[in-house]
Amino acid sequence: MSGDYQLVQLANGEKTLFSASYGEKMHPGLGPAAEAEWLYVRQLQLERRLAEATGEWVIWDIGLGGAANALTALRALRAVPGRLRLVSFDNTAEPLAFALQQAAELRYPVGYEEPLRTLCKVRQVTFQNGALTVDWEFHLGDFPAWIANRATEANSATPAPHAIFYDAFSPAKNPAMWTLPVFEHLFRALDPARPCALTTYSRSTLLRATLLCAGFYVGVGHATGMKEETTIAANTPSLITELLGQRWLERAGRSDSAEPLREPVYSKSRLAPGTAEKLRGHAQFCGGAGS
Repeated sequence: MSGDYQLVQLANGEKTLFSASYGEKMHPGLGPAAEAEWLYVRQLQLERRLAEATGEWVIWDIGLGGAANALTALRALRAVPGRLRLVSFDNTAEPLAFALQQAAELRYPVGYEEPLRTLCKVRQVTFQNGALTVDWEFHLGDFPAWIANRATEANSATPAPHAIFYDAFSPAKNPAMWTLPVFEHLFRALDPARPCALTTYSRSTLLRATLLCAGFYVGVGHATGMKEETTIAANTPSLITELLGQRWLERAGRSDSAEPLREPVYSKSRLAPGTAEKLRGHAQFCGGAGS
C-alpha cells in the first residue's frame, strides 16, 4: 500500500482518496462516483453520443487517479452497444493500485476488479462491458511531454478523442498540467472533423482564459457538490449549452488571476494586453452570445 494515498471519508459519508504529496482529496465534493456522473457522464452526454456513433468512440481520461471517472462512465454505458476506446493518462499507477486494494470501501471499483488488475499489470485490457466492447489503455508517464510529442510516430497511433475527462490536481498544486502549451497541444491533437468536448472541475478565470487562448470554445459547466460551476470546452460550439460571453470577458479583464500559465509554475496576474486582445478576437465573442 502506498504511503502517499489514504482513504478518507467525506461529509456525506462517501469514501475517497487523499494524496499526501499533493495535499488534496480526489472528488472532494459529492464523492468519486456521484461527482464523475455529473461532471463527465451527464455533462458530456456520453450515452446519447455513443449511441449515435458509428465505429469506435474514443474517450481520453486525463488524470486516471483511482479510475473513478473511467469506471463511472463504463457503468453508465453498459447498455449501449458499440466499441469504446478508453485512453487513460497518469504519471503514477499508485492511486489505481490503491483503489483496487480498497474496492470494497470505495464501492465504485466493485465488479471491475479483473480489468483493473490487468490494466495495472500490462497497461491495456479488452473486455465486454454489458453490450459495449471496451479497449482500455493506460499511458503511464508525463502527460505534458506526451501531448507535446503527439505528432511523433509513436504517439500519433492514439486516435483523436470524442470526449475528454480532465482531472489533474489543481493548478496551485500541479501547475504543469494547466499551462497554455499543454492545452494548445491538446487542441492540436483533436480532429477538426470529429466534434469533441472536454470537461473539468475548475471554473477559474485563469483556466477558462487558457482554454480560449488554446483555441477551444468555452462554456459554463454543471454544478458538482461544492462547486456551483465547472467548465466545459469543445472544438465546436454546438456541444456547449451556455457559452461564456461578453460579461465574462469584462470580468476577466478585471480579474487579478486571469493570465494563462506559460511555464509550470503557479502564479496569479492580470491579463496581459496581448492576451486580452486575443480573447476579444476569439470567434466565440464576435457574435456577443453567452453570459
